[in-house]
Amino acid sequence: MIDDVLTAGVEAAIRKAAAEEIMPRWRQLADHEITQKAGPHDLVTIADRRAEAHLAEALPPLLPGSAFVGEEGVHADAASLDALRGDAPVWIVDPVDGTRQFVRGEDGFCTLVALAHRGELLASWTYAPARDQLAVARRGAGATLGGHRLEAGSPRPGADLRVATDHPDFVDGERRRSLLGLRTDGIQARPCGSAGLEYLNVATGRLDAIAFTWENAWDHAAGLLLVEEAGGAQATLAGEPFAVAGGNALPFAAARDEETLRRILSLLAGPRAGD
Repeated sequence: MIDDVLTAGVEAAIRKAAAEEIMPRWRQLADHEITQKAGPHDLVTIADRRAEAHLAEALPPLLPGSAFVGEEGVHADAASLDALRGDAPVWIVDPVDGTRQFVRGEDGFCTLVALAHRGELLASWTYAPARDQLAVARRGAGATLGGHRLEAGSPRPGADLRVATDHPDFVDGERRRSLLGLRTDGIQARPCGSAGLEYLNVATGRLDAIAFTWENAWDHAAGLLLVEEAGGAQATLAGEPFAVAGGNALPFAAARDEETLRRILSLLAGPRAGD
């Protein structure tokens, strides 16, 4: 299903969407082109909507019979998420991941595209247009950044682990308590920026792990495959692989290697009875 022709076609579609719909609006947004969805930390812009519409038109013809799930489409019609549980291959798209950074005129945003089939991630593309960085992962074929092979490696023995997480102030209840487990010696935890770029940081070894409490497929699908194909690992709090269709035991984590993943999940789980 995933060959060089399809891979190149997807890359071309993503670059065109960014060139036509995203970059001309970077640092050029008018106030009326920025709106809120769930609240002040959940923004959407005309660039998000236009880029998603561009990709919704461009990607399915590259793989006839495929479906499309995009962040803005799901916001408009939650039933479109059902495609993640169907039998057709499905494109999972976040047109502008890191919208807050995009609105502020920063370069820490990206376009995320993943292709999944019956719950299995097959390929992903992470494109940061303001940095001209493109990372590609294909199931069983590895991951690249700018055409160069990615190897996540392992943290330096004895060094503090660098971890990006949700901001605890924006998380309630048990999930917040789980994240507070990372406030301990040996862990340097910080709030995440663009989730897609944090996954790229793990895949390149600039970050040791991520720990997140939300499961929107468009935020995570591309990055999870990228980390795995760079030699990293991922799992939910139940020790199971993250399921793009949802229903995960949260939080979940992805890390440069299995040992680091196990340590992060243990801290997220908290002390057990008798400890």
